Amino acid sequence: MKFENKQLLIFDLDGTLINSALDLALSVNEMLEQIGKETFSEETIHDWVGNGALTLVSRALSGSRTIDEKLDDIFVQKALDIFLNHYQNNLCNATLPYPHVIDTLNTLKKKYTFAIITNKPFAFVEPILKGLEMDGLFRLILGGDSLSEKKPHPMPLIYVTEKLGVSIENSVMIGDSKNDILAANACGMHSIGVTYGYNYGEDIGVHKPTVIINDFSELLQIL
Repeated sequence: MKFENKQLLIFDLDGTLINSALDLALSVNEMLEQIGKETFSEETIHDWVGNGALTLVSRALSGSRTIDEKLDDIFVQKALDIFLNHYQNNLCNATLPYPHVIDTLNTLKKKYTFAIITNKPFAFVEPILKGLEMDGLFRLILGGDSLSEKKPHPMPLIYVTEKLGVSIENSVMIGDSKNDILAANACGMHSIGVTYGYNYGEDIGVHKPTVIINDFSELLQIL
C-alpha cells in the first residue's frame, strides 16, 4: 500500500525512533538497588516499557507486567522519584536512533510535517532529541504528561492534528506498540506499525495497523 494525500507524520519515540531500553533498564535497576529490591535483566525490563514512567516503575516494583494492586502509593512515588532523578541525568548513555531513522527523517521532512506523541514524560524528550542531534525536526511534541489522557486514548492524536491544522485523514500515526495503533484506530487515523520495538512480545498486527514495516526506511516506499 502507498499512502496518498498525507501531510502530517506523528511518531512514537521509544521503540520507534530510538532504542532507549538499556538506559531505562539501568535507571530502573538503580532505583531497585536503592530501595533494597531485586534487580532484573535488560530483557525483562524491556517488556515493561511503553506506558510511561509510573507504569514502568510500578511493574518493576511488582516484578511483573501485571502491577501488584497492593503497592503502597507513597512507596511507589518514592521509587518513581529515584528513577526519574537517575534517568534525567543518564538519558543518552546508551540510547541511539534505530537504523535508518535519521536518513529517512531527513528525506521525509522535505514533504511532511513531523510531530512526536510519546508516553515518556515530556521533560525528557527534548534533551534526548538534542543529545541524538534529532532536535529541530518536529513541529510539536507531546509527552505522556502533556494532556489529561495519553495513548492508547485518542486525545493526543486529535490534539496534535487540531493544533497543526491537519485533518485526521491527512495524518498517519507511526509506532511500535498497541498503544499507538489503538489510539489511531480510536480516532479513525491511518497507522503504521513497526515490528522492532517494545510491544511486549506481542505481534503488532494483532491490533490491525493499516501497514506493518520491519525497517524504518520502508517508510520511503509507502509515503
